[in-house]
Amino acid sequence: MKNILIYVAALLLALTLETGDAAQREVKKSMDQANVKTSIATLAGGCFWCVESDLEGLPGVLKVVSGYTGGTGANPTYEDYGKKGYVEAVQVFYDPAKVTYEKILDTFFRHIDPTDAGGQFADRGAYYRSVIFYHDEEQKRLAEKSRAELGKSGRFDKPIATEILKFTKFYEAEEYHQDYHKKNPLNYGFYRQGSGRDTFLEKVWKRESCPLPPPAGKVSKKPAESDLRKKLTPLQYEVTREDGTEPAFQNEYWNNKKEGIYVDIASGEPLFSSLDKYDSGTGWPSFTRPLEPGNIVKKEDRSLFTSRTEVRSQAGDSHLGHVFPDGPAPTGLRYCMNSAAMRFIPKEDLEKEGYGRYLKLFEKKKP
Repeated sequence: MKNILIYVAALLLALTLETGDAAQREVKKSMDQANVKTSIATLAGGCFWCVESDLEGLPGVLKVVSGYTGGTGANPTYEDYGKKGYVEAVQVFYDPAKVTYEKILDTFFRHIDPTDAGGQFADRGAYYRSVIFYHDEEQKRLAEKSRAELGKSGRFDKPIATEILKFTKFYEAEEYHQDYHKKNPLNYGFYRQGSGRDTFLEKVWKRESCPLPPPAGKVSKKPAESDLRKKLTPLQYEVTREDGTEPAFQNEYWNNKKEGIYVDIASGEPLFSSLDKYDSGTGWPSFTRPLEPGNIVKKEDRSLFTSRTEVRSQAGDSHLGHVFPDGPAPTGLRYCMNSAAMRFIPKEDLEKEGYGRYLKLFEKKKP
């Protein structure tokens, strides 16, 4: 019996390897079991986090998977897909009895900038360009028709740049990219807001016919207290929730010289950049200015029998430290922060963590 099971398992494995990528197998299997006919659309519209988020809420869509397509060479990864000529893309698994391919294309076009041949919004480069990858001649016909109609609509004052290419193979992206907007809502929100995508869509479409998702990245309340108690260490909780102060010269970032940004440990909102960090000699990480002034709240602090200016985060309402008027040029300010209130993200991880828009800050200027 054991030998039979091993044989069956081997046969199933061989068949699985022949049928394509894991996401397609998983969705097709579950849909077949439910007696639902499944079709696939493959689309590239810049950051796959955003395209996945925008399309998965369309009625009739069963699943959206982020990945890479359109390049050469096997098994692209997030680190090398651009070098291999791949683009960030999604595969949309849908029930054609409930939603048409035309409707999916219409929704897709209403959530990208189809006139931009050099990328999408803040994400620049060929691997962020918009492309419709057709799976058969009917999809090709419908894609060409949809693109032509959009060009004639007068909606844009520039020609439509979205390409239409024959689909070859799709590689599923790393697991942390899948449903990123659900797994990391705060990081995704800050990225989405900073990318300029929703601002552009609001201006062009004015919420007509195909409603846009609500503006992302605007957090109206701090994280739940129960979640913070689980997430934060005792020191982090004492500093951020009870206005504590960590020991000087005995904290994580006072002498950190790496390039990157500092975000609120509770909410993830961007706070400071290493480009504005300096050695104040106090033993705490010090900055001349915040990275995002809108994420900083200043309050008068009369504790310790003196008047100081407390610094808190806007969304997380975390106590960060204090700001003093004894800093260096150009601001003359010293934002003296607690390491325990922040998380450092090195520049090489900014894209992966959802803060890719800050990469340009660290680009070396040509002499």
